[in-house]
Amino acid sequence: MTNFEQRELGFPGSRPGNHRLRRGIYLLPSFLTVANMLCGFYAVMSTLRGGVSDLDNAAKAIGLAILFDSFDGFVARATGTSSEFGKQLDSLADMVSFGIAPPVLAFTWGVRGISEIEMFDTRRIHAIGWWVGLAFVICCAWRLARFNIQGMAPGGGSRYFVGLPCPAAAGLIAATIHAIKLPIEDWRWSIVWLAVLASTAALMASTVKYRSFKDVPLARRQPSLMIILIALLVWLIVFYSEVVLMLLATSYVAVGLTLHVVHVVRHRLVSHPV
Repeated sequence: MTNFEQRELGFPGSRPGNHRLRRGIYLLPSFLTVANMLCGFYAVMSTLRGGVSDLDNAAKAIGLAILFDSFDGFVARATGTSSEFGKQLDSLADMVSFGIAPPVLAFTWGVRGISEIEMFDTRRIHAIGWWVGLAFVICCAWRLARFNIQGMAPGGGSRYFVGLPCPAAAGLIAATIHAIKLPIEDWRWSIVWLAVLASTAALMASTVKYRSFKDVPLARRQPSLMIILIALLVWLIVFYSEVVLMLLATSYVAVGLTLHVVHVVRHRLVSHPV
């Protein structure tokens, strides 16, 4: 008798166990998504305390949110439990962790603590910081909505994102704060920081292609060298997180933007030769 016939006839042990296993598999990616959201909420609450260690903890929480966000999608694809509910829940969690928490942290760390100056009213810089933070929130929401409708880059399969991914944008902000730690007090550096924040927001809403690494077959057997390199990277992150995470975040953003500029220049040279 086949398994299907046993399930239809209601044989003991044929259906309830499978149902519980199936339900458990669906709960796993959702649990990781909720963990992502909790990290974002913790990052906001820790930022409100305002201490140097609190701001660093908020940056670490955003980093953990990125890790949970990466694993929930991987687990959903690996177990075949992707669903429309999970997709919408993931977007809401991303909005909290990567759309709200980073600009709040960025403003508190890079703008709120600048000292008073005679030649320029610091309230103007604070106002600019509010608007730049709002732009970051809007661009993140725009990026998430566009991804939910359009998906990956046309013709690129699952290899490329359109626009800087929200976790990468949040990671750049969190990695910078985690590396430097001490809040900005000079208004000149505050202006530079707001320019970085605005540029990151613009990249999220742009059409610049960024590698997704979803085509990397992590679930398949890997060579020993790959395992050693991954273990080495994890070790470096654990013991030298400030430098390594900063390099990873800036390199990802810079490489995607550089390749886009090279592609545009080549296309124009081919279309309009000198």
